[in-house]
Amino acid sequence: EVDSWIIPIIQGFVQIEELVVNYNESSDDDKSSPETPPQESSCVDDIHPTFLVALISRRSRHRAGMRYKRRGVDKNGNVANYVETEQLIHVHNHTLSYIQTRGSVPVFWSQVGYRYNPRPGLDKSENETVSCFRAHFEEQLKNYKKQVIINLVDQTGREKIIGDAYLKQVLLYNNANLTYVSFDFHEHW
Repeated sequence: EVDSWIIPIIQGFVQIEELVVNYNESSDDDKSSPETPPQESSCVDDIHPTFLVALISRRSRHRAGMRYKRRGVDKNGNVANYVETEQLIHVHNHTLSYIQTRGSVPVFWSQVGYRYNPRPGLDKSENETVSCFRAHFEEQLKNYKKQVIINLVDQTGREKIIGDAYLKQVLLYNNANLTYVSFDFHEHW
């Protein structure tokens, strides 16, 4: 009876754009040449020359917080600053969806302070973390089926302890629906 009083909101971002892709055979050099007469743009499909792209990011209400104040996982398997981003493309009466999630490493860890890139530390043991790690990924797998985990933690610097704990939990969980990839973007910076 109170549904009419509830305002549906999200903490996140939504953008929807209508796009047109022109497939013109001439090169950029030809287009800018004074000798080349202007040509009318043409699309591959004159019936539906446009498509819609939507980007929707939804931040979880569980464990939201500032970067250095909220880290890791809680006793229910919720990770800090969890965001689900969905990209939707609608073209020719077909809708395609791609979902990516992100969040804090699902182990018990923290970082104290804001300045000078504080060193992270583990707050609980490996055994104390297992059930919460499992709860996090059971929810992920229930919602999204197979998962590819991309670990962006610095593999050699201050964050190594967190990355090692994450990999250890993945190995202990040993689920065929999880693929673990370690990508140290600090190496490619």
